[in-house]
Amino acid sequence: MDARNAERHKRVMSKRAASAPAVWGPRRSIYDPANGHFRSLTVYAESPDCARAARDMVGSYLRAWGLPRAVDDAQLVVSELVGNVVHHAVPDDCPTRPGGARKIDVLVKAWPGWLFIGVTDEDSSPPDLPAGELVSSELAGDFAEALLPDRGRGLLLVQRLADAVWWSPNGPSGKTIWCRFDLDGTA
Repeated sequence: MDARNAERHKRVMSKRAASAPAVWGPRRSIYDPANGHFRSLTVYAESPDCARAARDMVGSYLRAWGLPRAVDDAQLVVSELVGNVVHHAVPDDCPTRPGGARKIDVLVKAWPGWLFIGVTDEDSSPPDLPAGELVSSELAGDFAEALLPDRGRGLLLVQRLADAVWWSPNGPSGKTIWCRFDLDGTA
């Protein structure tokens, strides 16, 4: 009986292998950058170390993925975006949940050639993304610091470090601020 089952199993498996699509091929390692990577972390704005937790998570994953050159800029961007949520975001359902914890989701996606970072909050009001410089610093002369806006400097810094910055609404409430870093392949 065992020999007969073994022979039947061999026939079934050879039929499956013959009919398998050619796109399947050998399975790659989860650390192969050609597969892309995705990680997320949820922190709460009321936690005193939420920015540090997000910053450390981003740094450790980028190092594990072989992207050490992107670590410093990505960590600074995450710190700024999480800090903005902590200081400015008011959840849309705040009147119904006084004193409720404010959730922050940090998303990190690496794909060959790109790194995407998203920070999601529960406030649907659009961010004040700076439009850029209105006056050249050469024209300002000794008063260049007067050109700095009173607010939005963190997002201005984020725009300088990332290759692209945009935001997208999340359903009925909340939004995600996205940043894209173009990787040159020489991690």
